[in-house]
Amino acid sequence: MAGATTADRGERDDAEASASGPPPPPRRLRLPGLRVLLPAGVLLVLAGAGGGWLLYGSQWLRVERVTVSGTGVITPAQVRAAAAAPVGAPLVTVDTDALAERIRRKLPRIDAVDVERSWPHEIGLKVTERQPVLVVESAANAGKFVEVDHEGVRFATVDKAPKGVPRLELTPNSGGAAASLRRFGPDRLVREAVRVADRLPGAVARDTRTVKARSYDDIALELTGGREVVWGSAEEGERKAHVLTLLMKAAPKARHYDVSVPTAPASSGS
Repeated sequence: MAGATTADRGERDDAEASASGPPPPPRRLRLPGLRVLLPAGVLLVLAGAGGGWLLYGSQWLRVERVTVSGTGVITPAQVRAAAAAPVGAPLVTVDTDALAERIRRKLPRIDAVDVERSWPHEIGLKVTERQPVLVVESAANAGKFVEVDHEGVRFATVDKAPKGVPRLELTPNSGGAAASLRRFGPDRLVREAVRVADRLPGAVARDTRTVKARSYDDIALELTGGREVVWGSAEEGERKAHVLTLLMKAAPKARHYDVSVPTAPASSGS
């Protein structure tokens, strides 16, 4: 007996589908009703208003203290006075960038300022003071000295040169050196001298009393004991420092060292 044909199977499937009825409609997502949304919205508004009042209107989160750290020459009181922090104002409203800029502008000795809010009532000021690499005799105030940092910034005038900081002399002693000074300007020569001072070996730096910048490429050092080092320009500073260290070990009693051409160093005198 022949089996069911394709047509018979199709009719059977249609009949079974008719008997089971149409598929159920998809379920619709029910949104919360107004009675649910309205209270939730009111709660959000009240929370936002309460948070705003807490930050801006309450007495709980206002500036009460200003702490200072990192000072050396400058006192914490000077930093607080320069900052002029708005004591009593909401802590959230303090413009930390403007406060840091105000300190740097009023106190040139300050190199960097880190301002932090310390909740609930405090502003913390962490300062970094500039350190002198060289000092220059003040042209405006006889007998006083201007401190120069590692970037060549002249940041403070002092009555007495700091101990262990070499003196810088701009000493053009010929027509060519004077022309170099006019061409590059004293600020450029100061920066070149600072570059030299930054590259000195430790032992040499401790013994350096004066850095003489005669021109852009004619910088020399006066050391303790009447010794002198001809450094030349500030270029190849690390190499010159290494060569000078070896030269001074090879000729410890010499009084004159020349590393202006580091491939051909020289020493003389005893």
